[in-house]
Amino acid sequence: MTPPQRQRRLPQHRPPPPPKGERDRKAPERLYVVAGPDGERADLDLVTLIVARAEPPHSASPEQTAVLRLTVAPLSVAELSAYLNLPFSVMTVLLTEMLTGELVQARAPIVRQALPDRSLLEAVMHGLQRL
Repeated sequence: MTPPQRQRRLPQHRPPPPPKGERDRKAPERLYVVAGPDGERADLDLVTLIVARAEPPHSASPEQTAVLRLTVAPLSVAELSAYLNLPFSVMTVLLTEMLTGELVQARAPIVRQALPDRSLLEAVMHGLQRL
């Protein structure tokens, strides 16, 4: 006995895809609107932590409002870029504008010492051996 063949269901009211030239042209325009013209950029790394300093003002863009809501707890620039689905370069321009407006604060990431002190490890090891 042969199993019945399934028929793929297609949505009835799907709008046609935009022409290829129009689809490619929309993304850069959108990024330019978010980032604005090229200017000075703050020295930000992918691991720089961003923390909100104020509530979103009424004049804030949707991206700025999203950044302020996400950074109640510190988040790295890379995480913000991923959450907002924006390239790193656009994110740095957006954050530079917010830093000059004192809406957010940039902090260096917490760097731990590369290797613990050898004498401390030996003391712990000897203490465990005595147990």
